Amino acid sequence: MYALVTGASAGIGKEIAGYLGSLGYDLILTARNKEKLEETKGYILKKYPARDVLVMPADLSLREACFSLHRDVCARVGKENIGFVVNNAGRGVYGLFLETDLEEELALIDLNVTSVHILSKLFLRDMVENGKGVLMNVGSCAGFMAGPTFSSYYASKSYVVRLTEAIYEELRRAKSPVKVSCLCPGPVNTAFNKNAGVKVSGKQIQPAQAAKEGVDGALKGRMIVIPGKKMPVVVKASSLMGEHLSTRINYLLQVKKAGK
Repeated sequence: MYALVTGASAGIGKEIAGYLGSLGYDLILTARNKEKLEETKGYILKKYPARDVLVMPADLSLREACFSLHRDVCARVGKENIGFVVNNAGRGVYGLFLETDLEEELALIDLNVTSVHILSKLFLRDMVENGKGVLMNVGSCAGFMAGPTFSSYYASKSYVVRLTEAIYEELRRAKSPVKVSCLCPGPVNTAFNKNAGVKVSGKQIQPAQAAKEGVDGALKGRMIVIPGKKMPVVVKASSLMGEHLSTRINYLLQVKKAGK
């Protein structure tokens, strides 16, 4: 059985791929950077030489690349052999809404939102037809609140969280055996923050922890998985504050992250 992992070249995606390999899944890895994907492949095969690991580079911010990925994956391994799909690829754009680059934000929406929507629909249809499978979308604790100075990223993750929750309930009511889950980490020690132009202070969990808790939660059929002990409390506290107070406090926290 194969697992597809997007954004598998580094960070949480790389660790998710490695952990799925440890559970016995053969792997299909995708991201834009072929060299880094090959590094991930080598990292996995060194630990689990019996795994079949396919590298399929793609720029998922392009809609046609999403459709092509689905076609190519099904052609290579057969749609009946896709047992786990992880929509992990994503990016962030930091700054005041009136000042951030519009083209960068549109590319963010294409990757964080549109690709997740397309791949979720295409692969879920196959899984439901096959009567088995797991879909795990990687959202964020950001998806439960507004993020002034990081507005497009927070909004994109809200879409991922709410879409996944809705699909989960539809499949639950249909009594489908297919499992749908959203991994919602808080700060994780990856290159994401640097790439987004922000700096994070305070303790961050390691990507391996986020990966393991996410995959384990998805296999158990949990709708939302928030890894670690701190962030579930933070999310709960934010909801109790109400939208206005939560947004004001989040602005004060986010504005300190300027990394430029």
